[in-house]
Amino acid sequence: MTLNKDIRVAISGKSGCGNTTVSTLLSQKLGVKLINYTFRQLAQEKNMTLAQVIEAAKNDDSYDKYVDKHQVELALAEPCVLGSRLAIWMLKEADLKVYLLASDETRAGRVFNREGGDIEEIKAFTAMRDKEDTGRYKAFYGIDNNDYSFVDLVIDVNQKTPEQIVDIILDKLEEKGLISL
Repeated sequence: MTLNKDIRVAISGKSGCGNTTVSTLLSQKLGVKLINYTFRQLAQEKNMTLAQVIEAAKNDDSYDKYVDKHQVELALAEPCVLGSRLAIWMLKEADLKVYLLASDETRAGRVFNREGGDIEEIKAFTAMRDKEDTGRYKAFYGIDNNDYSFVDLVIDVNQKTPEQIVDIILDKLEEKGLISL
């Protein structure tokens, strides 16, 4: 595979859609850096739980703004795959914008498989997180994260493996002349 230019691919979707897995696999296939700087990474850096960061971010805008600004800075520095909730909105310079779409049931099941726990609690937490995220994105940036109509590629991931999703993205990159397979 050959990159025909220094490419930047932005991949977004709500929690449990496979953003991290797909972004990781795609970056490996393309041989470019993976940037997946999210609340999860910030929580690790601050020695907090994800739930603590989400709670703190409700009253302190600096958490969101730092994550969003930092991921774009990282993405602009070199060819990459940027995988995050807001990647497709924040990385205006992306050569390809991809939105991963999954049902609430699929998303909760993936979180359960990744982290364990009680499936009903995961569904409730995920719904709460979606609502909180949507509210913050609208307040901070005027972004409606339920409107992804502008992207280059929407992939329904409910019945697809991460490898199948990556293949769809690679085909689109080739179709746009950004890579040669």
